[in-house]
Amino acid sequence: MHDGNIRQILEDLRSGKVDVDEAYGRLKDLPFTDLEFAKVDNHRALRKGFPEVIFCQGKTSEQIKDIAATILKRGSALLATRADQAAYEAVKSIDSEAVYHPQARIITVDKRPNRRGLGNIAIISAGTADTPVAEEAAVTATMLGAHVERIFDVGVAGLHRLLTFHGRIASAKVIIVVAGMDGVLPSVVGGLASCPVIAVPTSIGYGAHFGGLAPLLTMLNSCASGVAVVNIDNGFGAGYLAALINRIGEGGDDGSV
Repeated sequence: MHDGNIRQILEDLRSGKVDVDEAYGRLKDLPFTDLEFAKVDNHRALRKGFPEVIFCQGKTSEQIKDIAATILKRGSALLATRADQAAYEAVKSIDSEAVYHPQARIITVDKRPNRRGLGNIAIISAGTADTPVAEEAAVTATMLGAHVERIFDVGVAGLHRLLTFHGRIASAKVIIVVAGMDGVLPSVVGGLASCPVIAVPTSIGYGAHFGGLAPLLTMLNSCASGVAVVNIDNGFGAGYLAALINRIGEGGDDGSV
């Protein structure tokens, strides 16, 4: 439930379209809905500007379906991460507008009338193997109302590729840089850009890469100013944070929920 829902309930009550008991019934589960296995935060959209996001990993298809139904009953947008085909089929069974983004492993439902992307978030990946994490960031930021530009496979092994896109880097409001292996790319981009850079280490690499720990430490030790780091493979966290920064840069709320 978001601000528009609450206002409509109060307007309906004032105009006499609903009585006190009906208005109370619609408001009583405002804080959360208890599904026993999950307590769905109905207040999230009002506080944060976007509904609760479903992390599908570790949940059954039935649980995902029930949580999604609860969210969609009160809003017009849904984002579910780390989803597989079975999770998608479960959500599709309750809403025919569900879309599966296989590279990002994300399910979305978007019934909002205003889908125009605001601002400009550039998402840069070092290698093709980093694309799933980069796509998770891209789909997340798009769902949160941002305009997203993708610049993929421009790692430091061929730095001339990155420099070709200098104009797009310079025009971005926020940049997400996704890299595995040595994890150097965010420092390079941080040295070129005047906007915040969000670095995402990935678990792509060989033995001493330690499943993403090596690029994580590289990024945390960046000598470029304005570089922040999220957890390994956390494209969602990077996309969400970038969208919030982008929204501030555009003067506030995208009004999308």
